[in-house]
Parts: sequence; C-alpha cells; structure tokens
Amino acid sequence: MTATFRHPDRVTQSLAWHALDPLWQGDETAVRDGLPHEQLAPAWQILLLGDGSPTRHLKLLTGEPTEVDVTDMSAIGTDTDGAPSLIQEIPTPRLRRQVWLRTASGQRLAYAASWWEASHIDDYLQNRSLPIWENLSRIHAELYRDIRGLYYGRSPALEEAFEEAGPFWGRHYLFWHHGKPLTLIYEVFSPYLQRYLGSVRGTEDDRDRNG
Repeated sequence: MTATFRHPDRVTQSLAWHALDPLWQGDETAVRDGLPHEQLAPAWQILLLGDGSPTRHLKLLTGEPTEVDVTDMSAIGTDTDGAPSLIQEIPTPRLRRQVWLRTASGQRLAYAASWWEASHIDDYLQNRSLPIWENLSRIHAELYRDIRGLYYGRSPALEEAFEEAGPFWGRHYLFWHHGKPLTLIYEVFSPYLQRYLGSVRGTEDDRDRNG
C-alpha cells in the first residue's frame, strides 16, 4: 500500500511513504504477550517487541555503525497521511520524515517513516542526518518507546529497495517525552537480518529441516 496523498490542507506536496500491505496485523495484546515462535522466532521478537534502540541493535548485530539516509522531510499540515491512527496524538501542523537505516558499508537494514510536530522537530533532531536515538541521546532526552502495533505484509517498493523478497515485518510506536507524545514511528526491517538473527520463523523452519 504505497500511495501519494493529496489534500487541500497540505503545506507542501510530499512523496509517498512505504506502508506494508498487511497479510497479518497485531495489536497491543500481541505486543504485550508476544507471538508463537512458529510465527515469529524469539530473536526477531526481541528486535520487534523490545523497547531498545533499533539503531543500537543493528550496530551490535552487524558490527558496523548504523547510518541514516534521509529521503524525505515533508510538511503535511493537518493531513493524517495514511499513517496509523495514533498520528492524531501528534499536534499539528505535522512534518513527515523518511529514512533508510543502513550499515556504514551500504547495506540497507530497515526503513522508517516518522511524524513530528513541525514547530518542535528542530529541538529534537538537531542533526537530521543522524538516527533519531542518537539525536535524542545527545540532548539527554528521557524517552519511553510505546509499541502499539505489528505488521507482516508486502511492499514492492521495499522489495526493490532492500533487494530482498517479502513479506516483511514491521511495527509502529510512539515516543513519549515528559508525559507527551513526541513522534509516531513506523518501521520495517529487511529479511537481510536473518544473517544475524536466524530465520524469521525459526521453530517452523527447524522442523522442516529436520524432516
């Protein structure tokens, strides 16, 4: 589900963002309780359901610094932008940011779209070329990562960008700061990470291999 949204209250015409066309979706219950291992292997659940920094996790997995390619910084006004409904928690006017997370050697590992209150984004992303977590750590912002939804789905655009076949796993969450929502983030991870985390469906695949 990749589309360009056009509305009269948009401040500038923005690019499409890459939402998954879901084959399965999980709500806060799935986030809280976790998934059966035959659906999503434990190592992948730690990545998707854990509240730690994905850029930090990716660095630890690959042994390389996690770098950011910013592809879009678009003012969207009061448009909900086809984002998860939690976008209503972010005050308007809003700005949408899109990035690729990759290794220093160039391997794309994840995609992220995030939505911010436009008037405050410069307070938190002082260096827009750095990962969000690194920006926030530099100003010692106390944060809570509130994961609200999981996705397993397809995206031809992400297949092309990752150079990996889907479906893909993704999630969305709010960052809270001083008791208020700071940003809404939608992330999708590349199957390339199976080189470090093992199979996405470890239990099922192990049964298949063992016949």
